[in-house]
Amino acid sequence: MNASDVFGFADALGPARIIHVYEPSAGLKGILVVDNVARGPAIGGLRMAPDVSVAECFRLARAMTFKNAAAGLPHGGAKSVIFGDPKMPGPDKERLIRAFASSLRNERDYIFAPDMGTDENCMAWVKDEIGRAAGLPSDLGGIPLDEVGATGWGIYQATEIAARYCNMKIDGARVVIQGFGAVGRHSARFLAQAGAVLVGASDSRGAVYNPRGLDVSALMELKKTGKSVSDVTAGEKRDRDAVIDMECDIWIPAARPDVINAANASRLNTKLIVEGANIPVTPEAEKFLHEHDVLCVPDFIANAGGVICAALEYRGVTQAMVFSSIGEKVRSNTEQVLEAVTTKAIPPREAALELAEQRIRKAMSYRRWSLFSSADN
Repeated sequence: MNASDVFGFADALGPARIIHVYEPSAGLKGILVVDNVARGPAIGGLRMAPDVSVAECFRLARAMTFKNAAAGLPHGGAKSVIFGDPKMPGPDKERLIRAFASSLRNERDYIFAPDMGTDENCMAWVKDEIGRAAGLPSDLGGIPLDEVGATGWGIYQATEIAARYCNMKIDGARVVIQGFGAVGRHSARFLAQAGAVLVGASDSRGAVYNPRGLDVSALMELKKTGKSVSDVTAGEKRDRDAVIDMECDIWIPAARPDVINAANASRLNTKLIVEGANIPVTPEAEKFLHEHDVLCVPDFIANAGGVICAALEYRGVTQAMVFSSIGEKVRSNTEQVLEAVTTKAIPPREAALELAEQRIRKAMSYRRWSLFSSADN
């Protein structure tokens, strides 16, 4: 059955395949969306969450298609999700992930990588089951994305380039991070090392604000103990959604999709948004922000560090070379997109899509293209 007949979101780029995995006896329910494989086998994260829809999974897969193309990687885009609580007991989580990977053993167009709710240990289970996973533990020759902060390193690089287009210096810039998890905390760390001042942060349980600056190292240590950023003593404890209203120069969404939308975009009080999460700002909100002179660096340009790391690790590249490549690719792409914004007077998302789609369509022109499988070519 054609995906467009059911979901209404298929186009010339994809999706190539949508697979539902359901094993009642194992309590397993999951989805894989392989979007486009013209540039090579798709790579994309495995997410564990209780409330992800097929449409959202497709949007995330399409973001990966754009991200991998913009980064110049020989990979298409995909995303998979297991429905469940990512904080479930370890043995239960391992059982579900192994079962999910085994169910997708023959989907060779897809390479697993970590995402929200999964980590390098989860990828080790996948590797053991089917042999196709990136973002592995260092014990298995991997470069653990969350541990080294690959995505956060890319966010820092994109922010440094974008700040110039806002007539802003990183040194002394006030930063707010929504979602102080793996991406958010490393973004804060790299920005703080460059002199930026973290004035606000949030996680799923609360937020904290201190106009004089928060101690990034202290917040990171606090999170290691399982506490919330709002438990820090040197700041004002606030509701988690209050992070949207915090005045700053740079606002980084690093949590769930669609956290900034048409209903709350007007509450932001910032000059620059660098999208650390995947699809964190809706199209309507991005349009509003552009019209109100807030520069918004799109997700698949800014947060490509993680997938660049995963793809290069899959090929045996060293960590030092990976970080160099992330810096080079993210800085170059951010520069290209923002130059197009300036010279063509178009929104950043439009400029980024032009960059990515041109590369995807060029790759498709070399292929005996099929929406169903790169293996058929």
